[in-house]
Amino acid sequence: EVQVVESGGGLVQPGGSLRLSCAASGFTFSRSYMYWVRQAPGKGLEWVSRISPGSSVRAYADSVKGRFTISRDNAKNTVSLQMNSLKTEDTAVYYCVTDPQDPPRGQGTQVTVSS
Repeated sequence: EVQVVESGGGLVQPGGSLRLSCAASGFTFSRSYMYWVRQAPGKGLEWVSRISPGSSVRAYADSVKGRFTISRDNAKNTVSLQMNSLKTEDTAVYYCVTDPQDPPRGQGTQVTVSS
């Protein structure tokens, strides 16, 4: 059974940084694309970033490009999202998923950007 546990969220001022982490289990992590998606209050899920199994391919939504960096550690089955220059519009619950077409399996981690 696929299991993911997200962590690292919190309250931060605009312009600040946070690093999200996701611990995954129950599947062959090292062979799987991993994604971060987010859901802002009152809105649907939004794809944020993806990373290929070997980290050679990384992609970002235009809204976060240049500010967020995705990475992974296949030895530890973890995927991370470094978020810099945070904006109020980044406020959302962030989830890591193995398939952005499926509902998130984890509980997510809340990121609130506010002064």
